Amino acid sequence: MNKELIISELDFKAVRSSGAGGQNVNKVSSKVVLSFNLTASRALTEEEKALAEVRLASKLTNDKVLILQCDEDRSQFRNKDIVIKRFLLMIENALKEEKPRKPTKVPRAVIRKRIENKRRQADKKQSRRRPEH
Repeated sequence: MNKELIISELDFKAVRSSGAGGQNVNKVSSKVVLSFNLTASRALTEEEKALAEVRLASKLTNDKVLILQCDEDRSQFRNKDIVIKRFLLMIENALKEEKPRKPTKVPRAVIRKRIENKRRQADKKQSRRRPEH
């Protein structure tokens, strides 16, 4: 994955941010909307695209476009940096190879402890019963 090439493929749009901020919100387009077309990307291989499509399926549009936005800061430039970092982290996590799980056995001490607790609980319940005549 070539980060510089991916960043060059990103499309940015600056829009007016919502929420508190006084007059600044009404005048300045500080919110940054990032869009990345997964199918048209030249930075990712076909295997990486397929993997990202599966792992990011809930975040992609019907056209396989990933859209992220940031309006955390009053500065458009800082919002752009934040959204790029968020995007790169998301892509790295989607492309990360998962380690296969190694099945382990339950230790004997754990089994013994569970059986002892079970026996203790049974004895406690037994002692609460009415005595039979």
